[in-house]
Amino acid sequence: MTTSTGSGTMRALICRQWGGIDDLAVGEAPIPTPAADELLIRVKATAVNYADSIMVAGRYQTKPELPFSPGLETAGVVAACGADVKNFKPGDKVMAIVPYGGLAEFAVAPAAESYLIPEGMSFTEAGAFPVAYISSHVAIRWQGRLEAGETLLVLGAAGGVGLTAVEIGKAMGARVIAAASTAQKRAVAEAHGADATIDYTTGKLTERVMALTDGKGADVCFDPVGGALFDSALSSLGWGGRIVLVGFVGGVPQIPANRLLVKHRAALGSSLRYFRWHAPDKLARSVDELFGWYREGRLKPLVTHRLPLARSVEAIRLLTERRAHGKVVVEMEDA
Repeated sequence: MTTSTGSGTMRALICRQWGGIDDLAVGEAPIPTPAADELLIRVKATAVNYADSIMVAGRYQTKPELPFSPGLETAGVVAACGADVKNFKPGDKVMAIVPYGGLAEFAVAPAAESYLIPEGMSFTEAGAFPVAYISSHVAIRWQGRLEAGETLLVLGAAGGVGLTAVEIGKAMGARVIAAASTAQKRAVAEAHGADATIDYTTGKLTERVMALTDGKGADVCFDPVGGALFDSALSSLGWGGRIVLVGFVGGVPQIPANRLLVKHRAALGSSLRYFRWHAPDKLARSVDELFGWYREGRLKPLVTHRLPLARSVEAIRLLTERRAHGKVVVEMEDA
């Protein structure tokens, strides 16, 4: 954790050893000190992500020093600014992408990856906004290169990330086909703009996509699932189709290069964690477009579970056991 400010302690969900989420516990931790280019945020709401469970297991792309608090995004009120921060001030309402530490009463966030909360957006919505919406926009706009009039296939379409891809695809003028495992989840995707839905548990994903596209196939597939579903998703692409991999909750697939070549297809990875370091200008454009769509009412963040900090482990388990659709948010008691 970041060095204490010396101004007291806070409650936080703490990981003291690598392992499962059941090893996590809420306890006292020092209030962190922001670096020169960071903000100290009094947290109001933090969404949990599947990646939180991977991080506490020690298998994430970055490995914090123990002990630490998970939580990759947060929203709250600026409590203090680092010496070099010019575009924020104490009292500002912000959302932020954080390396870790969002599941605590205070969190430090890079000023470059913090954003003023749009007018009318609640802390709960803001705490659920950055990772899912920005990740999906980056994947679809910059990697998938989706164009108006094309067909976007979204896997895991009622999940916290997949549902944002449905909304973003519609906002970009695409026809969206949403694949999800239950009738309830497919109904959620339809309510958020999906033009058609598919039950991918039937084993007929490719057949259904081809039927819905008059044999042409999808132009872009947004895949946060991977695993066994990848093969049929790849077959669902038409000539020149792009499959964008954003996660592997179903396992890491093997990509058959020959099937990319003969259909002029592309398989692309998209990681917000690295994109935001290498393409900050494009990231800023993504955020501006997303906030514009939110103000127009075209994006409607769906938070299906709101739990207190003391129930953070339960919140993460809702994701790891795939019992949630939309986002799961941990709220501080004074939010």
